[in-house]
Amino acid sequence: MTKSQNFNLLGLVSIIFAMFIWGSSFIALKAAMADLGEFTVIFFRMLIASLCFIYFIKDFLKYDFTKKDIQLIILFAFFEPCLYFVFEAKALLYTSASQAGMITSLMPILTAMAAGYFLKEIISKQLLFGSLIAVFGAIWLSVQATSTVTSPNPLLGNFLEFCAMICAAGYTIVVRYLVSKFSAIFITAMQAFIGAIFFFPFFIYEFSTTDMNFTTNAVACLFYLGVVVTLGGYGLYNFALTKIDASKASMFIYLIPIFTMILAFFILDEKLTALELIASAVILTGVALSQLKFRKRKHQSEF
Repeated sequence: MTKSQNFNLLGLVSIIFAMFIWGSSFIALKAAMADLGEFTVIFFRMLIASLCFIYFIKDFLKYDFTKKDIQLIILFAFFEPCLYFVFEAKALLYTSASQAGMITSLMPILTAMAAGYFLKEIISKQLLFGSLIAVFGAIWLSVQATSTVTSPNPLLGNFLEFCAMICAAGYTIVVRYLVSKFSAIFITAMQAFIGAIFFFPFFIYEFSTTDMNFTTNAVACLFYLGVVVTLGGYGLYNFALTKIDASKASMFIYLIPIFTMILAFFILDEKLTALELIASAVILTGVALSQLKFRKRKHQSEF
């Protein structure tokens, strides 16, 4: 195995684990928001993640920042976590964790289009074909989902989650510019620091106007979101972006609804139908087709 192949393997493993962690985040967010306000959950998630990065501040100060670097850092943080979590927090008030997870499958199309325009990445026919299959599977999977008392307005919630995906696509493109100079740890830390500052006023307002209950389960979810999801999930995703193209990395977003459904089955006791399992298999097939490399055989004539 060549050095390049090792790098690609590291990137693929990292991004698959990131998708699994992100898939679990919808369940943790929904559980925490049952006792706490949505912006309180997001603020403590960012604050806990920020505390994990205090040790690295000295290393971060060694970077030589240009004006453009600072602008790009502010821009990607504006996309995500700021606007992204505003939309997602509100989305989970109206739709279920499973449906929100399914909407994330639309992000790769948005990212691929943006990557082709801004990053000049080559969008192959194979990537588009695999993407179309995965989108078909994601739509099919979404149709099978049913509304519950915890998702009073799925249409509005899913639209807000779609807006979050637009922000996520913008974030991915901007980060792609920065990964050549800054480490994945630094980029993830900036998200946490800026996110904590941005959501602090929202938390203060919500804390003073809303009755909340810091239960053991809610606090446990906050630490899971802050340490595992924010630190681990974004760290792995940002690391993967240093190894593979943004358009290809975004294809793995299709795995999130599958992981969400599986975890919801075991943790929330939600049932999976045969059609949902088939639709999940279609999504996996689309992801696989978009990533596999096919070599044309050369036939030599024998005389």
